[in-house]
Amino acid sequence: MNKEYLFASESVTEGHPDKVADYISDSILDACLEKDPTSRVACETLCKNNHVVLAGEITSSASVNYEAVTRQAITEIGYVDSEEAFNSHGINITSYISEQSAEISKGVDESTCVDRNQGAGDQGMMFGYATDETPELMPLPILLAHRLTQGLAADRKAGVVDWLRPDGKTQVTVRYQNGNPVEVTGVLVSTQHRQNIPQYKILEYVRDNLLPAGLSSWNHGEIDILVNPTGSFVHGGPNADCGLTGRKIIVDTYGGTGRHGGGAFSGKDPSKVDRSAAYFCRMVARQVVLNGYARRAEIQVSYAIGKAGAQSIHVDTFETGDDCAALEYVKQSFDFRPASIVEQLGLLQPIYRQTTNYGHFGRPELPWEYRK
Repeated sequence: MNKEYLFASESVTEGHPDKVADYISDSILDACLEKDPTSRVACETLCKNNHVVLAGEITSSASVNYEAVTRQAITEIGYVDSEEAFNSHGINITSYISEQSAEISKGVDESTCVDRNQGAGDQGMMFGYATDETPELMPLPILLAHRLTQGLAADRKAGVVDWLRPDGKTQVTVRYQNGNPVEVTGVLVSTQHRQNIPQYKILEYVRDNLLPAGLSSWNHGEIDILVNPTGSFVHGGPNADCGLTGRKIIVDTYGGTGRHGGGAFSGKDPSKVDRSAAYFCRMVARQVVLNGYARRAEIQVSYAIGKAGAQSIHVDTFETGDDCAALEYVKQSFDFRPASIVEQLGLLQPIYRQTTNYGHFGRPELPWEYRK
């Protein structure tokens, strides 16, 4: 803790090709849950040029028009220009969706589990993290990076400048002293734009509009600002790069500050502990910090497929608290069984489209951010 260092985190806009894929997957998940809260969904999406491929396993009594949901999701993001290959009306959609494997459902359904309690949908380990360095209990670099990408999207949709396009990325570098953030030292913004927009105009917009609004009190005149390093970013989105569900797992979580179990979130119903247990671990980590057990806390939990109880629970306070006391508090206060997690956080509701972009954590409207 007693040292000085730089740490950077990145965020991407909703028009980034991987986020387009995530948003389609979560939109399909919500459409299923809206009609059948017991739906089992594992939906993956691939986007490239004028093609969208849907694949995965969905078992649901809901009748959902996947094509219509996909086109609506792309429209909401803003890819509607018929002159571009990737647009909501001109894409070709191919679906490879089957039902959930009977061997998996046998281990998840309460009626078929050995102990008659909903088992985990897969093995694996999940992490949750919280830090008191911001009011949101999030690491500052990822929090600011998200605010900048949100600003790009908001300014595009509001017409603050008429040349912004949906794709974009940001990266924020923060200087830390003794474990505390003290200064933003660098900002990188790569934003898709209309053709023939001079580089200086984009720089002026970032410097004079985007940074003051997004960085707030962390903005200052000595920040090293880098904008569209290659000099131009006209060709973007799935027209330029392939988008895949689940490729932005660090953007979705803590920007590299906290560890990650490896499982992605989008397109998965809450029987998949990759998603639900990661949300729950975040809630638990917040409570460890809020209740004064530590200034920083990371929770790890592990599961076996078909088993309801956690295989292990670990707490790391990074020398800002008593690990043993924090672990005892966690074990005594929280039920990590999948069915209990779903019930406590209300995870059978169609709430997942709102989580797709700008981080799954640090946003007060999400239940794992305010549930006690």
